[in-house]
Amino acid sequence: MNKNKSILAFSGSLRKNSYNRILLHKMIELAPNDIEMIEYDISTIPLYNEDLELENYPNSVTDFKNKIRNASGILIVTPEYNYSIPGVLKNTLDWASRPPTDIPFIGKPGAILGTSTSMFGSVRSQLHLRQVLHALGVHVMNSPEVFVPKAKEIFETGSIIDERTLKHLKLFWESFHAFMILLGLSV
Repeated sequence: MNKNKSILAFSGSLRKNSYNRILLHKMIELAPNDIEMIEYDISTIPLYNEDLELENYPNSVTDFKNKIRNASGILIVTPEYNYSIPGVLKNTLDWASRPPTDIPFIGKPGAILGTSTSMFGSVRSQLHLRQVLHALGVHVMNSPEVFVPKAKEIFETGSIIDERTLKHLKLFWESFHAFMILLGLSV
C-alpha cells in the first residue's frame, strides 16, 4: 500500500529499554499500513542555550525541525516525572520553538500517550504536555486518551501482551488516523 502519510514519533525517555520506548515501538508496529512511521531519538538534542542558538545553531535541532516540518503528524510517548514531563522532552520542544518565528509544529495533528509504573499511567504529564503543545500550535487529539498504568506488570515480558491494552492501542490508531483526515492535514 502507498504510504501517503508520515508520523514523526519520539519518546520522552532516553533509557534504551524504558517502558515508554517499548510502548513507542508497539505503536510503530501497530500503525496503519498507509502511514510511514519515523522514529526520532531526542538524545541528540543539546540542552537549550541561547548562546548556541545565536552563535552555532545545532545541526541536530535543524534536523529535528525539518523532520517535524516534513511529517504529516506527531506522536509523542511520555513518561511522568514528578507529576510532569521529563526535562529532556521539554528541552527538545523548547529547541523546536526557537527562534519563535520558525515553529514547525504549527498546524500539525498530534497525539500523546504514555505509561508509568503508577496507577495513573502518565495522566499528569500528558496534561502538561498538552499545554506545551498547545503553545506550539499542535492540534492534539483529545480522545481516546492512552494512559497505560502499572507498566511493570503490563511490560513484564519486554513487550505488550495484555489484550485490553492492545485493543486500546488499536482504537487509538483508528481514532488518530480519522483525526488527521478530519483536519485535512494528512497528506
